[in-house]
Amino acid sequence: MKHFGRVAALVGLLLSLWLVWRDNPGAVLGALRAAGAGLVVAALAHVLPMLANACDWRSLIRGANRPSLLQMLHVVWVRESVNSMLPVARIGGEVVAFRMLKRWGVRPPTAMGSIIVDMQLTVISQLLFTMVGIGFLFAHAHSDTLRLAGQLAWGVVVLAPLLLLFALVQHANPFERVTRALNHMTSGKLATLVGQSAQIDQSIKLIWRRRAVVLRYLFFWQPLQCFLTSLEIWLALHFLGVQVTLVEAVVIESLIQAISSAAFFVPGGLGVQEGGFILIGGALGLDPSTCLALAAARRIRDLLMFVPGLIAWQFAESSNRVPEPAPRGARVERAEARSAVGETSRH
Repeated sequence: MKHFGRVAALVGLLLSLWLVWRDNPGAVLGALRAAGAGLVVAALAHVLPMLANACDWRSLIRGANRPSLLQMLHVVWVRESVNSMLPVARIGGEVVAFRMLKRWGVRPPTAMGSIIVDMQLTVISQLLFTMVGIGFLFAHAHSDTLRLAGQLAWGVVVLAPLLLLFALVQHANPFERVTRALNHMTSGKLATLVGQSAQIDQSIKLIWRRRAVVLRYLFFWQPLQCFLTSLEIWLALHFLGVQVTLVEAVVIESLIQAISSAAFFVPGGLGVQEGGFILIGGALGLDPSTCLALAAARRIRDLLMFVPGLIAWQFAESSNRVPEPAPRGARVERAEARSAVGETSRH
């Protein structure tokens, strides 16, 4: 299991290269050359949905130590970078975000609660947008499109109960129950964790009780975030010489997000994302070369936005690393050495 992510990434990369090779690599490269710097503009536009995510996530955190908007944007940037570029099954970014929030003074239960509720609400909104995308495909269906829409619809039907269960699980105090069971199994060695887990459960419940914040998150910030991410698709296709409506861009983005989330075990969705662009773009009348060029534009975004995010994360970790205290024996030796130096200087 340790090397599963790397193997999945390698297989995905080979699949991506095969998809380009089997279609028309010259046409794909030609479209990318024609788009030129326009794809950089489309990539940098990703700052806008990250800013929306920073605003909605920040609204879940209360207290005097709530991070500033720029700090939350930094956390979102690093979280997306880690989840998108590293083989961490889309969860490593949350661990890094927790460390960053705690370092900036946010209480651990509050930080963990905000991360979990942010994930829960994102799952719910993603399910809603996926249903909208499927509905659009059904409304504009020909035979191949109808088949794809039906397959996606069945996927939503199967996953919806699990996703809703994940969203509603906070009512069962899951963290406290799990840690109590582990504490019992270890004969009380995890007693301190039980209280911390209960605080996390309480923090999650308190956020969900703020109905205005939750509704604003679901019906304002998340739609805005989806629209702004779809704007990247629209801009990339515009510079690739293909005109689509913003509605079609939203459909492409919502369904690509669903496919990428389903393939969370593949770092960056390598291969899966390219295949998804071909399927969904083809259902909307885009030719395979354009779909692969659009997928390549998304990879350009990853390189321009997320590789610097990984570097920023490493800088943050190194600048905040506290040196470990020396062993007691070493401290005694240093104290004796300083005393000896003092005696020598007096003589």
